[in-house]
Amino acid sequence: MQNIVGAFAVATAVCLISGPFLIPFLRRLNFRQQVRSDGPEAHLHKAGTPTMGGVMFFISLPLALLWAGETGSRTAMLLLVTCGFGLIGFFDDYIMVVMQRPLGLKAREKLLSQIFLSAIFAFVIVTYGARGTEVFIPGTSYGVDLGWFFIPFAVLVMVSANNAVNLTDGLDGLAAGTMIFAALAYLLLTRAWYLTDLAVFSAALLGSCVGFLFFNLHPARLFMGDTGSLALGGAIGALAVITKTELLLLVIGGVFVAETISVIIQVLYFRMTGGKRFFRMAPLHHHFELSGWREWKVVLVFWTVSAAFASLAIIIML
Repeated sequence: MQNIVGAFAVATAVCLISGPFLIPFLRRLNFRQQVRSDGPEAHLHKAGTPTMGGVMFFISLPLALLWAGETGSRTAMLLLVTCGFGLIGFFDDYIMVVMQRPLGLKAREKLLSQIFLSAIFAFVIVTYGARGTEVFIPGTSYGVDLGWFFIPFAVLVMVSANNAVNLTDGLDGLAAGTMIFAALAYLLLTRAWYLTDLAVFSAALLGSCVGFLFFNLHPARLFMGDTGSLALGGAIGALAVITKTELLLLVIGGVFVAETISVIIQVLYFRMTGGKRFFRMAPLHHHFELSGWREWKVVLVFWTVSAAFASLAIIIML
C-alpha cells in the first residue's frame, strides 16, 4: 500500500514541480496551440496557449515507478507502450505546431503506427505469459479463448482507446479529469485483485493526471496536445488488455465511448443526408457547447458521468 500511495504522490509532485518550468519553456520554443477556424468560436482565445504538455507524463510516470521500486516486466511494458503512443502524438504535434502542417501526421501514418505498436505489445504479453488469449465477459467467469485472433482483438481495443481519449481532449480539463476516474477505477480493481505492480502503475497514472490537471483547469495554462492524449489512451488501453478487462473498458471509459460514437454518427449522418448534421458539432462535448452550455459546465457534467461509469464498473467486478 505504501508503494501505491508513494507512486501517486511522486507522480503528482513531479507534475506540479515541473509545470512552472515546462510552461515558459514550451512558450519559448513557440510550441503554442493552434485553434482551427471551423471549431467553436469561443475557443479562438485559446490560440497561443503552450501545448505538448503531455511530455510531463514522460517524466512523472518513470520517476514514480522507480521510486516505488516497480521495474518488473509488466510495468516496464506498460510504461514503454504509454511512451510509445506518446511519441506518436509528439510527432503529430510537432508537425502541426512547428512545421505548420495543420493536420499533423497523415491519418494513415498515425493509424499504422498505432496498429504496429499495439500489435507488438499484444504479441509480447501473450508470448511471454503476461496473460492468456481469453476474453472475459465482465462480472462473470465466462470467457472465450480467441487463440491468436486475440492479437488483432487487442490491437482493436488499444487503437480504439487511443483515439477515443484523443477525441475527448477538446475542452480545458476534460480529458485529464475523465482519465482520473478511469485510472482510479483500475487502481481500485488491481488493488482488490492483488495485482500490486499494476496498481502502482495505475496510481502513477492517476497522480500524473491530477498533477497535470492543476495547469489544465479552465482557463488552461497548458494543453497536453496529442503527446498527452495518445499517451493516456495508450496507457488505459494497455491496462485493459493486460488485466483482461477489454470489454469492461467500454464501461470504465464510457465517456470516451460516447465521444467516439458521436463522431461516427455525425460522419455517417452527414454522408447519408448529403451534408446535414446530426449534432451541432462532434465530438459530443462541442455539441453541448454550441447548445449554450458554458465550457466548465460541460466538463463538470462529463466528469460526473465518468465517475458514474467508473463506479458502475467497480460494482460489476467486485
